[in-house]
Amino acid sequence: MATYTLKINGKSQTVETDADTPLLWVLRDNVGLVGTKFGCGIAQCGACTVHVDGEAMRSCSLPISLVGEKSITTIEGLSADASHPLQNAWREHDVPQCGYCQAGQIMNAAALLKNNANPSDADIDSAMSGNICRCGTYNRIKAAIKTAAKNS
Repeated sequence: MATYTLKINGKSQTVETDADTPLLWVLRDNVGLVGTKFGCGIAQCGACTVHVDGEAMRSCSLPISLVGEKSITTIEGLSADASHPLQNAWREHDVPQCGYCQAGQIMNAAALLKNNANPSDADIDSAMSGNICRCGTYNRIKAAIKTAAKNS
């Protein structure tokens, strides 16, 4: 066991855990931020996507020992009142069905829009291709990203 001080959603959090514990479980079990979901456990579905120093990363396969002093943003930290342009667009386009993948989808889309304020369809398809939606709401996801880009 080791002690780690993490910067999560702008706040300092100290946790004690094993070095190989995935960031996902630290967020959920040690810190109590349960918006980030476990999907596949092998970084393939995107449900666990968070930002690490602004970059979309799969938290299920990122050992806490590799996080260091990097800034972590979860879905809870994207907006204090759920008013981020993507969150508004998700509601406007009625994107979620089961909702399970949505936090990861939104976090991945936020990283896309941070780097590309006006993405084309191909840009969106490429950036979002690693996020799986079992309900198949891909067309609504794309429309919501376009709406958010216009409103950002």
